[in-house]
Amino acid sequence: MRLNKKMRLSLFLQNAAFVLLFLTLAGLLIYLSRDYQQQWDITQNSHNSLSSSSQTLLKQITGPVTITAYATEKDPQLGDIRKIIREFIAPYQRTKPDLTLNFIDPAEQPQVTRNAGVQANGELVVEYKQRSEHLTNLNEQALTNLLVRLARRKDRVVTFLEGHGERKLDGIANHDLGNFGNQLKTKGFKITSLNLAIAQDVPVNTHLLVIASPQVDLLPGETDKILNYLKKGGNLLWLIDQESLHGLQPLAEKLGLELTPGTIVDPAAQQLKAPPTWALGTTYAHHPITQKFNLITVFPFARQIGANENKGWRVTPLIEVAQNGWVEMGRLDNTIAFDKTHDIAGPINIASSFERAVEDKLQRIVVVGSGAFLSNTYLGNGGNLDLGINAINWLAGDDNLITIQPRATIDSSLSLSKLSAGILSVGFLIIIPLALLITGLFIWLRRRKQ
Repeated sequence: MRLNKKMRLSLFLQNAAFVLLFLTLAGLLIYLSRDYQQQWDITQNSHNSLSSSSQTLLKQITGPVTITAYATEKDPQLGDIRKIIREFIAPYQRTKPDLTLNFIDPAEQPQVTRNAGVQANGELVVEYKQRSEHLTNLNEQALTNLLVRLARRKDRVVTFLEGHGERKLDGIANHDLGNFGNQLKTKGFKITSLNLAIAQDVPVNTHLLVIASPQVDLLPGETDKILNYLKKGGNLLWLIDQESLHGLQPLAEKLGLELTPGTIVDPAAQQLKAPPTWALGTTYAHHPITQKFNLITVFPFARQIGANENKGWRVTPLIEVAQNGWVEMGRLDNTIAFDKTHDIAGPINIASSFERAVEDKLQRIVVVGSGAFLSNTYLGNGGNLDLGINAINWLAGDDNLITIQPRATIDSSLSLSKLSAGILSVGFLIIIPLALLITGLFIWLRRRKQ
């Protein structure tokens, strides 16, 4: 087929129009990309995005945050360390635009670096409202915890009762709460102990008193000191196990608690190949501690926590367990079964919050029917840590810092076998380019014959 001049001119104009439109579209996209950006994170567990808890925290922080990175242009081991820092901080800046990142080269400004107390290349100094902290580990959990500490209005002192065999917030035994105490320290809390047999009273700087399952009786004078602390509006976290109250009956009466004997049995735990004495928390009240909380929690050897109507207190049942279970009043053996004449059918409440106004401040108390759920042995199960941190933040009056803790990403690296790597290399470097070349040659020959 021969082309005359008119057809050639028409084809030329069509091709010219196509090229012009293509270049115009490309220029428009480049122009729009300067002001509008959209990203999608398709990695497993959203590796390149902030967790929802970090995003929530950043939205709660009012005012600018300044991060100064003391990093050279190149690092012998890490390479372009400034690029690594920029990419790490970028998701935080997308969520909080007034978070700024500045760089200082330690080699060019050694005196400034020394004055800042910086000791490592790539170290960050994070400043917020005239408070600052240093960060050397570039991971989300470390930076988010640092921001939590800076955002906390002032030091919060968490005091745990000791001297009666209680679970300790600095203990390393399986039944202690040492790992939980360490987590509280990363959030900006100060952990102290209190022996009321020695101390005159609960210290006035205590923001929260923790009573974790005493094993021997408190002296009447010690109980009186605790009641006096509550009378003044002190906040309390009380973890109650299966044992007796060991001299704390007046405290239970003060709160109007109904403490049913017996151990909760949850058949749902057996279906998950866990002991039936593990009560699984799946139903939560509408409360700041459990707001948007959708994690399963585990309460070993839990007991029922009830509360009478108590004038002056606003009482909220927090957690229901064992929807198809019961409170076992008999012995725990291999033949556990529900006895409707003695046992109490579920669902069962195992935690309650108490709140009231004392003079010019809110007083808050949380009672949980399992001291083991925050112990070193069981803290890592389900959302136990998250629930514990949320409860402490609420008790300390830091409601805006109640979030789910950031999780470690899963897909930090890609490992391929030699065969898989070879197939990918041959496919991308040889097969695909060759297929494109053959396709182009075939189209060219076909058009030439027309």
